[in-house]
Amino acid sequence: MEQGWLDLAGARWTVHADSSIEAFGLVPEDLRAALAGVPATVPGVVHTDLLAAGLIADPYLGTAEDDQHWIGQQAWTYRCEFHLDVGAPELTREHAELLCEGLDTVAEVFCNGTSVGRSVNMHRRNAFALPNLRPGRNIVEITFAPVGEYAAQMAAAVGERIHVERDPYNLVRKMACNFGWDWGPRLVTAGIWKAIGVRSWNRARIADLALFATAEETASGDWTGHLRVSAQLAGYTRFGAMTVRVRRGEEYAEVVLPATEDFVDVDVTMSHVSPWWPHSVGAQPLYDVEVVLHDDEAILDTAQRRTGFRTVDLDTTPDADGNGATFGFRVNGVQLFARGMDWIPDDCFPSRITAQRYRERVQQARDAGVDLLRIWGGGIYEQAAFYDACDELGVMVWQDFCLACAAYPEEEPFATEIEAEARDNVRRLSPHPSLALWNGNNECSWGYFDWDWESKLDGKSWGAGYYYDLFPKIVAELDPTRPYWPGSPSSGVNDVHPNSPDYGCMHIWDVWNERDYTGYDDYSPRFVSEFGYQGPATWATWARTLEPADRSATSVAMLAHQKAAGGNTKLNTGIQGHLPLPGEGPEHFDEWLFAMQLQQARAVRYGIERWRSLRGRCLGSIVWQLNDCWPVTSWAALDLGIDAAGNAVARRKPLWYAVRSAYADRLATLQHDAEGWRAVLVNDGISDWVANGTVQLRRLSGEVLWTFSMSKLVPVRSKVDVPLAPDATDVPTDELALVVTLDGAERAVKLLVEDVDAQLPPAELDASVVRTADGVEVTVTAGSFLRTLCLFPDRVDENAVTDSLAVDLFPGERHVFTVTGTFADDDLAALTARPALRSLTNPLTPSEAV
Repeated sequence: MEQGWLDLAGARWTVHADSSIEAFGLVPEDLRAALAGVPATVPGVVHTDLLAAGLIADPYLGTAEDDQHWIGQQAWTYRCEFHLDVGAPELTREHAELLCEGLDTVAEVFCNGTSVGRSVNMHRRNAFALPNLRPGRNIVEITFAPVGEYAAQMAAAVGERIHVERDPYNLVRKMACNFGWDWGPRLVTAGIWKAIGVRSWNRARIADLALFATAEETASGDWTGHLRVSAQLAGYTRFGAMTVRVRRGEEYAEVVLPATEDFVDVDVTMSHVSPWWPHSVGAQPLYDVEVVLHDDEAILDTAQRRTGFRTVDLDTTPDADGNGATFGFRVNGVQLFARGMDWIPDDCFPSRITAQRYRERVQQARDAGVDLLRIWGGGIYEQAAFYDACDELGVMVWQDFCLACAAYPEEEPFATEIEAEARDNVRRLSPHPSLALWNGNNECSWGYFDWDWESKLDGKSWGAGYYYDLFPKIVAELDPTRPYWPGSPSSGVNDVHPNSPDYGCMHIWDVWNERDYTGYDDYSPRFVSEFGYQGPATWATWARTLEPADRSATSVAMLAHQKAAGGNTKLNTGIQGHLPLPGEGPEHFDEWLFAMQLQQARAVRYGIERWRSLRGRCLGSIVWQLNDCWPVTSWAALDLGIDAAGNAVARRKPLWYAVRSAYADRLATLQHDAEGWRAVLVNDGISDWVANGTVQLRRLSGEVLWTFSMSKLVPVRSKVDVPLAPDATDVPTDELALVVTLDGAERAVKLLVEDVDAQLPPAELDASVVRTADGVEVTVTAGSFLRTLCLFPDRVDENAVTDSLAVDLFPGERHVFTVTGTFADDDLAALTARPALRSLTNPLTPSEAV
């Protein structure tokens, strides 16, 4: 073949600081000599190289972040040497270029001392011609200028714009949360964060490739697949030809056609394909696509992609009364209630995220019932391994363009970069069947209308041209198989408020910022694409992040990991009226951790159950957020810590278990309004549900005061409301609970008053432990009503995981916690005692556990 690839990631790289500029004065004096040449790993960034060399402390631990801001203010140069023998393909082929998948961010590239190009955008690929390669030693250097200097130059050229952080992140094409966010640290990176290598070729090559695969069901119930291959060619192509092969096991379809233009579109139709579905509906068959460019003499180039056949639509059908419109996904014609979570970069240094780690996170989302992940616009267009995992595991992707919470200039040179970035990523991500939606921005349209931007901008551009003109045109041109939406939130049109509950998607943040979480009852949205509630990370994560003396809600180190303005105050305010307010000193850390994590789980579950009870009007909820990028008190369901071996670990917070319960295929939820109580039965499974069981009014002592027998047919992808009218009783409401027990659904227990007002009895229980092949089983038998019984095995083994959490037990009932982990014999007793085993009905002490 006439193509070659020399991977430079395996070359010997170093990085050094530029000592000639004024910013070098910010570097700690004891590091200046060492920064003349530090061994570097590519892909990577300066922070990870300095950390590996032992020159900086881990910025995720304690308050170390505060001492590392100088790194982002410094210029850095990456340098590698590689040897080419006489006659090496890179020297003998007609063309050689340096392909950079990702440069972070303001970079100039040199080969053998000659500048070959510049890049000012972290979010796009670059290819630089290398006309001066030579036999023997070759040197590639990439110099990264401080992004703050570049942002200042942009401000001078196009004017400043409103943003929500300390630094003007909206004036440089770099992930916004790199500059800090209300859940993330300010660690301004520089480096070669994706693959890099020398590509050489003769005559012609496939410069870029996009695939668009859709599925169509026939009258017989079979499926036909339609594939369009769109190839961009480079070089002399007059006598070339394109061959497209779509493989299905040992079978393939093939089309050959002349390649006489720079762009070639090939359409292939295949019968008897199996459609790709979200995991909540069906299977995820994937097909290999091979594209071959050849002429009469030889194969010139090949490219491989993998895709799945499916059709995705965004249903925005207007209501018959003209007072709103549907907003929901249809996949292969099937309307879904999207069970989603928001996704942020899984590390402040994305080059550290392996394919295995991406798959683990997506699997953790799927295990919680999530079938859609929204990639937030303040992060990155994720790496291929993320989308591969979503393809394989059946999790849809809502992809924001990378603009968030700011006004963005539409003048040059900014506009050209935005367009190039959008075109690059739309084509790059096109093969992935999991990709379901392109979204214009995060909260930029909302900010313009509601955050007083219009008056402050004084006529300056703010990004509207991107959201309502450029992006929809690019998607229509390059990816007509997927829907586009202007923003999150957005009503879709300018004459309706962008955060309307009647049109489009909305964000609900007044509950966290200003109100009690029962305020979710005041909303009847079409689709909630952001809402959430804070809670601290798990014990095991804090144990490796903070020194023992710093483990309190208000220590300096702990507050360094609470980035939300007034975050602790909002936690303390929100918990009142629901749970006892814990103390904040070190002696109260266990109680504070338990209470605040539980409050987060309850608040989000309350919201999800509200949105699902409105199924039909509401067709999706996306919880902010699935994951974290460092150890922090945040809105995430999975924290980010490390284990004893230094590996990244995403540990389940109580919120993860609450999301799994609320997103179950079949849900029984108790809702209350002016009409009284009703049980809402929601079926998002793959078949009809005959819900057989009872609703009972019970005393906390277990006594049954009223029973309502139920047998309801709940068709697939629907819900049924069942009004409830419990018989009157003179038992005080603080001793009562409604209990829904149905075949095929998790039991629902609803106290008639808040826990802080309920007559919760002292905890009485028996607990025992037996070993299993993968860990242990902890069996708890209730002697009294146990409210929110929890097992936290990470208090004993930091990597241990329990299968369940937050269980309500009436006297005489029992529950088995299945735990994976490694436990010594001496550890077993600790699993039946506080703080590992506890409930709200009186904190357990070791003497109370048997």
